[in-house]
Amino acid sequence: MITPTPRTPATGPGITFGTAGLRAPVGPGADRMNVSTVTRATAGVAQWLRKQGVASPSVAVGFDARYGSNAMARAVAETFAGAGCQVVLLPLPTPTPVIAWLVRERGLDAGVQITASHNPKQDNGYKLYLAGGSQLVSPADREIEECIAATPAAPEIPRSPDVRLDIHAVDGYLNAVTGLVRSGDSTVLAARRNLRVLFTPLHGVGGTVLDEAFRGAGFRSPATVTAQRWPDPEFPTVAFPNPEEPGTCDLLLETAAASGPADRPDLLIALDPDADRCMLGIPDPDDPRGYRMLRGDETGPLLARHLVPAVAEGDDAVAAPVVATTVVSSGLLARIAAASGWDFRETLTGFKHLARAADDAPGDLAFAYEEAIGTCPAPGLVADKDGIATALVAAVWAAGLKAQGRTLRDELAELDDRFGVVRTAQVSVRSAGQAAAAALVADWAASPPAELSDGAPTEVTPLDPAAGTGAGFRVTWSSAPQGSSRDAGAGVPLDYRVVVRPSGTEPKAKFYLQVAGPAGDAGPGGADPAVVESVLTELREIVRRLTDR
Repeated sequence: MITPTPRTPATGPGITFGTAGLRAPVGPGADRMNVSTVTRATAGVAQWLRKQGVASPSVAVGFDARYGSNAMARAVAETFAGAGCQVVLLPLPTPTPVIAWLVRERGLDAGVQITASHNPKQDNGYKLYLAGGSQLVSPADREIEECIAATPAAPEIPRSPDVRLDIHAVDGYLNAVTGLVRSGDSTVLAARRNLRVLFTPLHGVGGTVLDEAFRGAGFRSPATVTAQRWPDPEFPTVAFPNPEEPGTCDLLLETAAASGPADRPDLLIALDPDADRCMLGIPDPDDPRGYRMLRGDETGPLLARHLVPAVAEGDDAVAAPVVATTVVSSGLLARIAAASGWDFRETLTGFKHLARAADDAPGDLAFAYEEAIGTCPAPGLVADKDGIATALVAAVWAAGLKAQGRTLRDELAELDDRFGVVRTAQVSVRSAGQAAAAALVADWAASPPAELSDGAPTEVTPLDPAAGTGAGFRVTWSSAPQGSSRDAGAGVPLDYRVVVRPSGTEPKAKFYLQVAGPAGDAGPGGADPAVVESVLTELREIVRRLTDR
C-alpha cells in the first residue's frame, strides 16, 4: 500500500510496500499511483532482481480494468524490458490469479499485476509476485524500497518496446483450473448441469473467465447480474466494490430473490473486481430474502474440510498436510485440523504470509484462507487467493450435494455439530487517514474499554510480538465467573476474542470479533448456535458504539 503522505520530490521517498503491494489513489506525485510511480518502482524491482544474482530476469505483467491500469502496465513492461528483462505482457484486462499462476507455472522470476483489487474507484495498485508465484515479504520489501529510492526520476529511466504479448495465458490458466475438477462421469456432469448458479463480477474483470471456467467444467453458463457483468472503472452500482461491504451484494441477493421457481439459484457467487476473492451465497429460509452471503470464516473451514483429506491417527507414512489461516480468522479451522490430523499453522494477515505457511513444515501447504473472503484451494496451482478456483470447487461440491438431497447449509450445520459453535464478525471503522486509524488502535491497546468484557478479566497480547500492539493485538476473555446478562442463555461458558489492527490497504481500523462455545461434538455440553449468534450481535453493537467517533 502507498500511504498518502505530504507530497515528495519525484526521486524521494513516498512509496512503501504494505499488505497488498503498492496501493493509492491515482494522481500526480510520488505518493500516488501514476506512470512515473510505477516506472520507478519497476526499475527498483529490476535492480533488486539483479542483486539476487538473476542476470536476465523473466517477468509477466498484467492489469485490471481500472482507470490508468493499461497505461501503467505498459510502462511497467517497457521499464522491465529497458532493464534487460524478458517480459511477457497480457494484452487484455485479466484476473489477478492468472498472473500468480503464470509466474509459478513458467518458473518466472517475478510478476506484476496493476490492480487495486476491491478498493474504491479512485485507487489503483501494483501487486508484485516473486519466483513461485507468492507475494513478497520482508526483508525483500524493504530491500526493494531501498532500490526504488535510489532510482532517478522516471523520464531518466530507460524503457524498451521489446515486450512479448501473450494471448494464451488465460487459456492456460483455465485449463489448469478446470483440471482440478474435470470429470468424464456422466452422472457427475448431469449433476453439474442441474446446478443453478447466479454470479456477479462487480464490474470487474472476472466475468468472462468465470463463465469459461464453469462451461469447461461441465456446468451451464451461470446466470449473472446484468448491471454488474462487464468491466466498468466507475463501479456505478456499488458504493464500494468489495463483496464484504454492507450493501455491495444487495443487487445479487435481490436478483436471486426475484427469480422464478424454475430459475431460483442454488448458489450465489460474488467476485471482487480483480477476481482473487470470492464470496459465496446460499439459500437460507431463515433470511427474509431467502438467501444470505457466507463470511470468509464460514467458507474457509467449510471448503477445507471438503478438500483436504483427513489423516488417520498414527499414520506416519506421509507428512501431514498443512492448512493455514491468519491471526484474525476464526478458530474453527484449528479445531477441524486437530480432529483431522492436519498440521495447522496461523500467520500474520495477508497471503504473502499464508502462502509460506508450510516453508518449515514436513508436509506441503494443502489449503489456506483468510477471513477477508480470500481462499487458496489449490496452492500447487496458484500460491495466492483465487476467486475463480474457489467458485469452481464450491460449485462442484454444491452440485454433488444437490444430487444427494443435501446443501452447503447442511454442511455448515454439521460443522457446528462436530466441532462446536464458533461465530465471527467484523467491524470496520473508517478514518480520515491512517494516522487516525492507528490512534484508535493505540487507544484500545492501552486500555480496552471495560464494557467490552462485561466485567470479566481480559488478556491483551500483540499479534506480532516484534511489532508491538500498535501493529495489532488480541483481547481475550471467558464468560464472567459471576455470570453475565450477555451470555446467560448459553448454558455453557463462552470464549471471546476481539482482534484490533489497522488496515493494511485502507485508512481504517478493523475489529475482528469471535464468540465460541466448547469444542467437540454437540450434545448436552454444547452451545446453542442461536444464542452464540445473539451474543455476537450484541458484542458487535457494543464495539460499534465504543468506536463511534
